[in-house]
Amino acid sequence: MRLSQLADYFEQLESLTSRDAMVGVLADLFAASESSEEMQKLVYLCEGRLRPAYESVELGINEQLAAQAIVEATGNEVRKIKELYKAIGDYGSVVERLITWSGEGLTVTEAYEALLDLASITGKGSIDAKVSGLARLIKKLSSKEARYLLRVALGRLRLGIGDPTIMTGLAVAYGNSESLRSQIENAYNLCGDLGMVAYVLHVEGPEALSRFHVRVGKPVRVQLAERAASAEEIVARLGKCAVEPKYDGMRTQVHKQGNNVYIFTRNLENITAMFPDVVEATNRQIKAREAIIEGEAISYDPETGEFHPFQVTVKRKRKHMVEQAERELPLKLMVFDCLYVNGAETLYEPYQERRKRLQEITSPDETIEITQAVITDNAQEIRTFFDAMITAGLEGIIAKALDRPYMAGRRTFDWLKLKRSYQGKLEDTIDCVIVGYFTGKGKRAQWGIGSLLCAVYNEKADRFETVSKVASGLTDEEWQHLKKRLDELRLPEKPVRVDSLYDPDVWVQPRYVIEVLADEITRSPTHTAGRDGGTTGYALRFPRIVKAIRADRTPEDATTVEEIKRLYELQRVSKVTD
Repeated sequence: MRLSQLADYFEQLESLTSRDAMVGVLADLFAASESSEEMQKLVYLCEGRLRPAYESVELGINEQLAAQAIVEATGNEVRKIKELYKAIGDYGSVVERLITWSGEGLTVTEAYEALLDLASITGKGSIDAKVSGLARLIKKLSSKEARYLLRVALGRLRLGIGDPTIMTGLAVAYGNSESLRSQIENAYNLCGDLGMVAYVLHVEGPEALSRFHVRVGKPVRVQLAERAASAEEIVARLGKCAVEPKYDGMRTQVHKQGNNVYIFTRNLENITAMFPDVVEATNRQIKAREAIIEGEAISYDPETGEFHPFQVTVKRKRKHMVEQAERELPLKLMVFDCLYVNGAETLYEPYQERRKRLQEITSPDETIEITQAVITDNAQEIRTFFDAMITAGLEGIIAKALDRPYMAGRRTFDWLKLKRSYQGKLEDTIDCVIVGYFTGKGKRAQWGIGSLLCAVYNEKADRFETVSKVASGLTDEEWQHLKKRLDELRLPEKPVRVDSLYDPDVWVQPRYVIEVLADEITRSPTHTAGRDGGTTGYALRFPRIVKAIRADRTPEDATTVEEIKRLYELQRVSKVTD
């Protein structure tokens, strides 16, 4: 496939607002793929990346370097480039306007490999080499091709599609059955690599996906818990269950293959190099030849044994000065699940069997510990355990069905979380995606940011629906720092995947997730979360930011519309029983 053809498909996608229409275009694109290798590359490019998320392949091209590459490729002055960018807000569109040649007719594979080569450049002089390499590539492209290639290089493709839409497009391309769509998602949940799923689909056909297996070194997408209102609800839903502590740390999945260890976050990022202490402990404490275990990494005070809050633990997530961070913030990995052992996919086994496997392969020591678990069907015992966890400074508890398998990539009522309460009412935070900001008034007007427009995720529609304007919870310095990060994601118009009745001063690409606490959830005629074709949605009353930018969350990991509806109902129950 020629890159010009892919650019045509991308242009179609960019012009659409209907998800069904986008699915149709994607299906046509995938059906036109001429090889399995090309299919894999097409999926990655549709995701706006070059490799799966866990491989952490980055081009290292920022706006300044992109501008330099455009100068070198087109011969225009920096001043003109910057003026055009200020007017348009997108370097892809800037280079498109400046290119006067027709291009060399590169294939998708040639352009893709050229970008991968740029990403592999490291060491002294790498910045200049990347800029010159990108400029040479731009010179080979037509204006439309350059628009999208540069957006991929900058990580801002802006097509308005997410993985759920891509999966549906693949299913339509291969027959459009609900069972195939489910098999594609299941395979993706088992490997965290949608490109690989597409490759297998192209090589072996749809029937191969039913035989898809977990693979050590490829992260399994994590199971998530629904919210519970009380210990009584936990017993009513699960009966006898396992009740574990809920830690405020980093969800961590550890893969062991011989002496090789791989560590992934819940959003599939490879953080192995950042956690050398966990790598060493895994080789020392996990007795299996091959294993995939899951837990919560959390830093602690070695003198008191007390766990730190998430804001402290996340400081361990760094690429530089790793040894210093390891000394200053030692970690414990509180493991609670076992998904794979020596060739056996244990995630399909019930909780009690997985727990047994975990205990069999884990040697007790300082760094890796198995979480405490109380087996009970007594609401009072659950409340007592919950109170003990709160007293210990933890977030609350998670209850798990004893007879259910691990549901990779899904949020189910097989797991129920109960978090700390306040005066008899459930207090829980909302993970919101920033989709825009307002410039503000008063002191903040001088910074150019006064409040954020925030949204939650609609899984069924693969879009972000607004739920709140948030203007409190950050320091003056934090507001200014956040504006700089958001301005790197500025968009000239509303993102395709955002459903909003508000028109903020600045739209931004949905990327950053913040944790918000509110007094309550109310019905709202001005927010779109949960409108479902009606006239009122849901909104957060008196919201404030409690955790700025959750690095362990992707936009699709944000609180969902269905969770907002659930919290609203829990809130109503709480008011009735108070």
